[in-house]
Amino acid sequence: MNQNEKKFKYRVQFQIVTISIILFVGKLIAYFLTNSIGILTDALESTVNVITGFVSLYSIFLALKPQDGDHPYGHGKVELLSASLEGFLIAFAGLFIIFEAVKRLFLPAEIHQLDIGIIIVAVAGLVNYVVGLYSIRVGKKHHSIALVSGGKHLLSDTYSSIGLVFGLLVLYFTKVAWLDSLVAFVFGFVIIYTGLRILKETVAGLMDQADMAQIEQIGEILNQNRSSKWVDIHNLKIVKYGNTHHIDCDLTLPWYYTIIEAHDESERLQQIIEESYSNRVDLTIHTDACSERFCKNCQIDNCQHRMHKFEELQMWNVSYLISRSSLVLK
Repeated sequence: MNQNEKKFKYRVQFQIVTISIILFVGKLIAYFLTNSIGILTDALESTVNVITGFVSLYSIFLALKPQDGDHPYGHGKVELLSASLEGFLIAFAGLFIIFEAVKRLFLPAEIHQLDIGIIIVAVAGLVNYVVGLYSIRVGKKHHSIALVSGGKHLLSDTYSSIGLVFGLLVLYFTKVAWLDSLVAFVFGFVIIYTGLRILKETVAGLMDQADMAQIEQIGEILNQNRSSKWVDIHNLKIVKYGNTHHIDCDLTLPWYYTIIEAHDESERLQQIIEESYSNRVDLTIHTDACSERFCKNCQIDNCQHRMHKFEELQMWNVSYLISRSSLVLK
Protein backbone atom coordinates (compact mmCIF):
# COMPACT_ATOMS: atom_id res chain seq x y z
CA MET A 1 0.00 0.00 0.00
CA ASN A 2 1.45 3.40 -1.00
CA GLN A 3 1.59 6.41 1.30
CA ASN A 4 -1.24 8.23 -0.52
CA GLU A 5 -3.60 5.32 0.11
CA LYS A 6 -2.60 5.18 3.77
CA LYS A 7 -3.25 8.89 4.18
CA PHE A 8 -6.58 8.55 2.40
CA LYS A 9 -7.87 5.87 4.81
CA TYR A 10 -6.77 7.93 7.78
CA ARG A 11 -8.36 11.07 6.35
CA VAL A 12 -11.69 9.28 5.77
CA GLN A 13 -11.83 8.07 9.37
CA PHE A 14 -10.91 11.56 10.64
CA GLN A 15 -13.82 13.01 8.65
CA ILE A 16 -16.17 10.38 10.09
CA VAL A 17 -15.08 11.23 13.64
CA THR A 18 -15.63 14.95 13.01
CA ILE A 19 -19.15 14.34 11.68
CA SER A 20 -19.92 12.03 14.61
CA ILE A 21 -18.98 14.77 17.08
CA ILE A 22 -21.25 17.29 15.31
CA LEU A 23 -24.18 14.84 15.28
CA PHE A 24 -23.64 13.97 18.93
CA VAL A 25 -23.79 17.64 19.94
CA GLY A 26 -26.96 18.09 17.86
CA LYS A 27 -28.70 15.12 19.46
CA LEU A 28 -27.62 16.23 22.91
CA ILE A 29 -29.19 19.63 22.27
CA ALA A 30 -32.35 17.86 21.08
CA TYR A 31 -32.50 15.84 24.31
CA PHE A 32 -32.14 18.90 26.55
CA LEU A 33 -34.79 20.73 24.52
CA THR A 34 -37.30 17.86 24.62
CA ASN A 35 -36.43 15.83 27.73
CA SER A 36 -37.33 12.73 25.69
CA ILE A 37 -35.79 9.44 26.79
CA GLY A 38 -36.28 8.22 23.21
CA ILE A 39 -34.02 10.97 21.88
CA LEU A 40 -31.57 10.18 24.69
CA THR A 41 -31.19 6.69 23.17
CA ASP A 42 -30.00 8.26 19.93
CA ALA A 43 -27.66 10.62 21.76
CA LEU A 44 -26.10 7.76 23.73
CA GLU A 45 -25.48 5.74 20.59
CA SER A 46 -23.81 8.80 19.09
CA THR A 47 -21.58 8.88 22.16
CA VAL A 48 -20.46 5.39 21.21
CA ASN A 49 -19.90 6.58 17.64
CA VAL A 50 -17.57 9.32 18.86
CA ILE A 51 -15.59 7.08 21.24
CA THR A 52 -15.18 4.23 18.80
CA GLY A 53 -14.46 6.72 16.02
CA PHE A 54 -11.37 7.91 17.86
CA VAL A 55 -10.39 4.32 18.68
CA SER A 56 -10.79 3.33 15.03
CA LEU A 57 -8.75 6.35 13.99
CA TYR A 58 -5.89 5.23 16.21
CA SER A 59 -6.27 1.59 15.16
CA ILE A 60 -6.03 2.54 11.49
CA PHE A 61 -2.90 4.53 12.29
CA LEU A 62 -1.36 1.45 13.93
CA ALA A 63 -2.64 -0.97 11.26
CA LEU A 64 -0.89 1.02 8.55
CA LYS A 65 2.49 0.64 10.23
CA PRO A 66 4.78 -1.80 8.40
CA GLN A 67 5.89 -5.19 9.70
CA ASP A 68 8.72 -5.21 12.20
CA GLY A 69 10.69 -7.68 14.30
CA ASP A 70 8.06 -7.75 17.06
CA HIS A 71 5.10 -7.91 14.66
CA PRO A 72 6.08 -10.15 11.71
CA TYR A 73 2.49 -10.19 10.44
CA GLY A 74 2.05 -6.44 10.78
CA HIS A 75 -0.31 -4.54 13.07
CA GLY A 76 -3.57 -5.20 11.21
CA LYS A 77 -5.32 -7.10 14.00
CA VAL A 78 -5.60 -3.93 16.05
CA GLU A 79 -8.59 -3.09 13.82
CA LEU A 80 -10.36 -6.18 15.16
CA LEU A 81 -9.69 -5.01 18.71
CA SER A 82 -11.14 -1.62 17.81
CA ALA A 83 -14.28 -3.20 16.35
CA SER A 84 -14.61 -5.45 19.43
CA LEU A 85 -14.53 -2.40 21.70
CA GLU A 86 -17.15 -0.77 19.51
CA GLY A 87 -19.45 -3.79 19.83
CA PHE A 88 -19.01 -3.87 23.60
CA LEU A 89 -19.76 -0.17 24.03
CA ILE A 90 -22.82 -0.39 21.79
CA ALA A 91 -24.23 -3.28 23.81
CA PHE A 92 -23.52 -1.44 27.08
CA ALA A 93 -25.29 1.67 25.75
CA GLY A 94 -28.30 -0.48 24.90
CA LEU A 95 -28.46 -1.82 28.47
CA PHE A 96 -28.26 1.70 29.88
CA ILE A 97 -31.05 2.87 27.57
CA ILE A 98 -33.33 0.05 28.72
CA PHE A 99 -32.58 0.91 32.34
CA GLU A 100 -33.49 4.56 31.73
CA ALA A 101 -36.64 3.59 29.83
CA VAL A 102 -37.87 1.41 32.71
CA LYS A 103 -37.06 4.16 35.22
CA ARG A 104 -38.99 6.73 33.16
CA LEU A 105 -42.07 4.49 33.27
CA PHE A 106 -42.18 4.86 37.06
CA LEU A 107 -40.93 8.46 37.12
CA PRO A 108 -42.56 10.13 34.10
CA ALA A 109 -41.29 13.53 32.96
CA GLU A 110 -42.84 16.24 30.83
CA ILE A 111 -41.68 16.40 27.21
CA HIS A 112 -41.16 19.71 25.39
CA GLN A 113 -40.57 20.90 21.80
CA LEU A 114 -40.78 17.39 20.38
CA ASP A 115 -41.16 18.72 16.85
CA ILE A 116 -37.66 20.25 16.92
CA GLY A 117 -36.25 17.02 18.38
CA ILE A 118 -37.83 14.96 15.61
CA ILE A 119 -36.27 17.18 12.92
CA ILE A 120 -32.80 16.95 14.49
CA VAL A 121 -33.01 13.15 14.80
CA ALA A 122 -34.24 12.78 11.20
CA VAL A 123 -31.46 14.97 9.76
CA ALA A 124 -28.83 13.16 11.85
CA GLY A 125 -30.13 9.81 10.61
CA LEU A 126 -29.86 10.93 6.99
CA VAL A 127 -26.28 12.13 7.50
CA ASN A 128 -25.37 8.84 9.23
CA TYR A 129 -26.76 6.88 6.27
CA VAL A 130 -24.65 8.77 3.71
CA VAL A 131 -21.50 8.61 5.85
CA GLY A 132 -22.07 4.91 6.62
CA LEU A 133 -22.36 3.95 2.96
CA TYR A 134 -19.22 5.94 2.18
CA SER A 135 -17.29 4.31 5.05
CA ILE A 136 -18.27 0.79 3.93
CA ARG A 137 -17.38 1.50 0.31
CA VAL A 138 -13.95 2.88 1.20
CA GLY A 139 -13.37 0.10 3.76
CA LYS A 140 -14.11 -2.67 1.25
CA LYS A 141 -12.04 -1.04 -1.45
CA HIS A 142 -9.03 -0.59 0.82
CA HIS A 143 -9.60 -3.72 2.96
CA SER A 144 -10.13 -1.91 6.28
CA ILE A 145 -12.16 -3.84 8.87
CA ALA A 146 -12.41 -0.75 11.06
CA LEU A 147 -13.99 1.36 8.29
CA VAL A 148 -16.42 -1.40 7.26
CA SER A 149 -17.43 -2.10 10.88
CA GLY A 150 -17.88 1.61 11.60
CA GLY A 151 -19.94 2.04 8.44
CA LYS A 152 -22.26 -0.84 9.34
CA HIS A 153 -22.75 0.68 12.78
CA LEU A 154 -23.68 4.02 11.21
CA LEU A 155 -26.19 2.29 8.93
CA SER A 156 -27.76 0.47 11.89
CA ASP A 157 -27.89 3.83 13.66
CA THR A 158 -29.82 5.18 10.66
CA TYR A 159 -32.37 2.37 10.79
CA SER A 160 -32.78 2.99 14.50
CA SER A 161 -33.30 6.69 13.79
CA ILE A 162 -36.04 5.89 11.27
CA GLY A 163 -37.90 3.81 13.82
CA LEU A 164 -37.26 6.42 16.49
CA VAL A 165 -38.69 9.21 14.32
CA PHE A 166 -41.80 7.12 13.68
CA GLY A 167 -42.24 6.45 17.40
CA LEU A 168 -41.71 10.12 18.26
CA LEU A 169 -44.26 11.15 15.66
CA VAL A 170 -46.81 8.85 17.28
CA LEU A 171 -45.90 10.33 20.65
CA TYR A 172 -46.18 13.88 19.24
CA PHE A 173 -49.71 13.38 17.93
CA THR A 174 -51.10 11.13 20.71
CA LYS A 175 -49.43 12.82 23.71
CA VAL A 176 -49.28 9.40 25.44
CA ALA A 177 -46.26 9.75 27.74
CA TRP A 178 -45.42 6.07 28.18
CA LEU A 179 -44.83 5.71 24.42
CA ASP A 180 -41.54 7.56 24.95
CA SER A 181 -40.33 4.77 27.24
CA LEU A 182 -41.66 2.11 24.87
CA VAL A 183 -39.71 3.57 21.94
CA ALA A 184 -36.54 3.71 24.05
CA PHE A 185 -37.10 0.17 25.32
CA VAL A 186 -37.48 -1.27 21.79
CA PHE A 187 -34.45 0.50 20.37
CA GLY A 188 -32.39 -0.37 23.41
CA PHE A 189 -32.76 -4.01 22.40
CA VAL A 190 -31.97 -3.14 18.76
CA ILE A 191 -28.76 -1.44 19.87
CA ILE A 192 -27.79 -4.43 22.05
CA TYR A 193 -28.33 -6.77 19.08
CA THR A 194 -26.11 -4.56 16.90
CA GLY A 195 -23.32 -4.59 19.48
CA LEU A 196 -23.46 -8.36 19.97
CA ARG A 197 -23.38 -8.94 16.21
CA ILE A 198 -20.24 -6.81 15.84
CA LEU A 199 -18.65 -8.67 18.77
CA LYS A 200 -19.43 -12.02 17.16
CA GLU A 201 -17.78 -11.01 13.88
CA THR A 202 -14.67 -9.56 15.50
CA VAL A 203 -14.18 -12.49 17.88
CA ALA A 204 -14.29 -14.82 14.87
CA GLY A 205 -11.52 -12.72 13.30
CA LEU A 206 -9.43 -12.68 16.47
CA MET A 207 -9.78 -16.47 16.73
CA ASP A 208 -8.74 -16.84 13.06
CA GLN A 209 -12.00 -18.62 12.26
CA ALA A 210 -12.13 -19.91 8.70
CA ASP A 211 -13.71 -17.36 6.35
CA MET A 212 -15.76 -19.38 3.87
CA ALA A 213 -16.22 -16.39 1.57
CA GLN A 214 -12.45 -15.92 1.32
CA ILE A 215 -11.90 -19.63 0.69
CA GLU A 216 -14.59 -19.61 -2.00
CA GLN A 217 -13.01 -16.54 -3.62
CA ILE A 218 -9.53 -18.03 -3.80
CA GLY A 219 -11.02 -21.32 -5.05
CA GLU A 220 -12.61 -19.44 -7.95
CA ILE A 221 -9.31 -17.70 -8.68
CA LEU A 222 -7.47 -21.02 -8.77
CA ASN A 223 -10.08 -22.76 -10.95
CA GLN A 224 -10.22 -19.90 -13.47
CA ASN A 225 -6.43 -19.69 -13.82
CA ARG A 226 -5.37 -23.27 -13.16
CA SER A 227 -2.63 -24.85 -15.17
CA SER A 228 -2.80 -28.46 -16.32
CA LYS A 229 0.52 -28.91 -14.52
CA TRP A 230 -1.08 -28.14 -11.13
CA VAL A 231 -2.12 -31.60 -10.02
CA ASP A 232 -3.63 -30.57 -6.68
CA ILE A 233 -3.96 -27.75 -4.12
CA HIS A 234 -4.22 -28.59 -0.42
CA ASN A 235 -3.36 -27.33 3.08
CA LEU A 236 -4.85 -23.98 2.08
CA LYS A 237 -4.99 -21.50 4.96
CA ILE A 238 -6.01 -17.83 4.81
CA VAL A 239 -5.58 -15.32 7.63
CA LYS A 240 -6.36 -11.62 7.26
CA TYR A 241 -4.40 -9.04 9.26
CA GLY A 242 -5.62 -5.55 8.51
CA ASN A 243 -5.53 -5.10 4.73
CA THR A 244 -3.11 -8.00 4.11
CA HIS A 245 -4.07 -11.62 3.41
CA HIS A 246 -1.56 -14.23 4.62
CA ILE A 247 -2.02 -17.34 2.50
CA ASP A 248 -0.32 -20.72 2.83
CA CYS A 249 -0.90 -23.65 0.49
CA ASP A 250 0.69 -26.81 -0.86
CA LEU A 251 0.93 -27.20 -4.63
CA THR A 252 1.17 -30.76 -5.96
CA LEU A 253 3.22 -31.07 -9.17
CA PRO A 254 4.41 -34.03 -11.29
CA TRP A 255 6.98 -35.98 -9.32
CA TYR A 256 9.51 -35.91 -12.14
CA TYR A 257 9.73 -32.10 -12.30
CA THR A 258 13.10 -30.50 -11.68
CA ILE A 259 13.55 -27.91 -8.93
CA ILE A 260 13.60 -25.18 -11.58
CA GLU A 261 10.32 -26.38 -13.14
CA ALA A 262 8.65 -26.59 -9.73
CA HIS A 263 9.90 -23.09 -8.88
CA ASP A 264 8.50 -21.69 -12.14
CA GLU A 265 5.04 -23.11 -11.44
CA SER A 266 5.10 -21.77 -7.89
CA GLU A 267 6.05 -18.35 -9.24
CA ARG A 268 3.16 -18.49 -11.70
CA LEU A 269 0.69 -19.37 -8.95
CA GLN A 270 2.06 -16.62 -6.74
CA GLN A 271 1.72 -14.02 -9.49
CA ILE A 272 -1.91 -14.96 -10.15
CA ILE A 273 -2.88 -14.72 -6.47
CA GLU A 274 -1.00 -11.47 -5.90
CA GLU A 275 -2.65 -9.82 -8.90
CA SER A 276 -6.09 -10.99 -7.73
CA TYR A 277 -5.52 -9.47 -4.28
CA SER A 278 -3.95 -6.24 -5.60
CA ASN A 279 -0.60 -7.35 -4.11
CA ARG A 280 -2.06 -7.19 -0.58
CA VAL A 281 -0.97 -10.74 0.13
CA ASP A 282 1.82 -12.59 1.90
CA LEU A 283 1.98 -15.96 0.18
CA THR A 284 3.87 -19.12 1.11
CA ILE A 285 3.79 -22.07 -1.31
CA HIS A 286 5.13 -25.54 -0.55
CA THR A 287 5.46 -28.00 -3.42
CA ASP A 288 4.65 -31.72 -3.19
CA ALA A 289 5.27 -34.55 -5.62
CA CYS A 290 2.27 -36.33 -7.11
CA SER A 291 1.55 -40.03 -6.73
CA GLU A 292 -0.56 -42.69 -8.47
CA ARG A 293 -3.69 -41.63 -6.58
CA PHE A 294 -3.85 -38.36 -8.56
CA CYS A 295 -3.78 -39.91 -12.05
CA LYS A 296 -7.57 -40.04 -12.47
CA ASN A 297 -7.79 -36.25 -11.94
CA CYS A 298 -4.57 -35.22 -13.70
CA GLN A 299 -4.92 -33.23 -16.96
CA ILE A 300 -1.42 -33.83 -18.33
CA ASP A 301 -2.03 -35.70 -21.59
CA ASN A 302 1.53 -36.61 -22.48
CA CYS A 303 2.54 -37.94 -19.05
CA GLN A 304 4.67 -41.05 -19.64
CA HIS A 305 4.26 -42.15 -16.02
CA ARG A 306 0.44 -42.21 -15.89
CA MET A 307 -0.87 -45.27 -14.05
CA HIS A 308 -4.60 -44.65 -14.62
CA LYS A 309 -6.53 -42.88 -17.32
CA PHE A 310 -8.04 -39.47 -16.72
CA GLU A 311 -11.60 -39.65 -15.33
CA GLU A 312 -12.68 -36.18 -14.18
CA LEU A 313 -11.30 -32.81 -13.18
CA GLN A 314 -11.43 -32.14 -9.45
CA MET A 315 -12.80 -28.64 -8.89
CA TRP A 316 -11.20 -26.74 -6.02
CA ASN A 317 -14.40 -25.60 -4.34
CA VAL A 318 -14.98 -24.73 -0.69
CA SER A 319 -15.89 -28.24 0.46
CA TYR A 320 -12.84 -29.78 -1.22
CA LEU A 321 -10.40 -27.15 0.02
CA ILE A 322 -11.75 -27.45 3.57
CA SER A 323 -11.54 -31.24 3.50
CA ARG A 324 -7.93 -31.01 2.33
CA SER A 325 -6.90 -28.16 4.63
CA SER A 326 -5.01 -30.32 7.11
CA LEU A 327 -4.07 -33.38 5.04
CA VAL A 328 -0.36 -34.07 4.72
CA LEU A 329 0.60 -36.31 1.79
CA LYS A 330 2.97 -39.18 2.44
